[in-house]
Amino acid sequence: MYEHSPWIAEQALAARPFRSLAQLKHALAEVVDKAGGERQLDLIRAHPELAGKAMQSGALTAESSHEQGKAGLTNCTPDELARIQRLNQAYGERFGFPFVLAVRGPRGAGLAKQAILDTFERRLRNHPDYERAEALRNIHRTRR
Repeated sequence: MYEHSPWIAEQALAARPFRSLAQLKHALAEVVDKAGGERQLDLIRAHPELAGKAMQSGALTAESSHEQGKAGLTNCTPDELARIQRLNQAYGERFGFPFVLAVRGPRGAGLAKQAILDTFERRLRNHPDYERAEALRNIHRTRR
């Protein structure tokens, strides 16, 4: 549910029993929201860069690979890939964690590659505190 972060599910178990899937999801989100700043940063840093090294080496989780593929990020032109790599580097230098975006979009239909690139560039201008909160919001959106 939360990539490379089993501690979230482990802590959420204390709130059992769950009467619905929505209640389980709420318990998971609450664990993240109440985690300390360092734990939240660990969660953000556990996410792979978009179209980054993990994708290129085939090391993405099945879920991330599917989502990035559906968004067209596995079929980038060399110029698009170079642009994404520059954005990943600039973002990492500015914020100290990878850019996280729920690429399946708010309605689950998926974001177009250009919308992803535009969002990436826009979020580079955010204040670090705001961007950290935005990364966490997107992490909540990526879980199923």
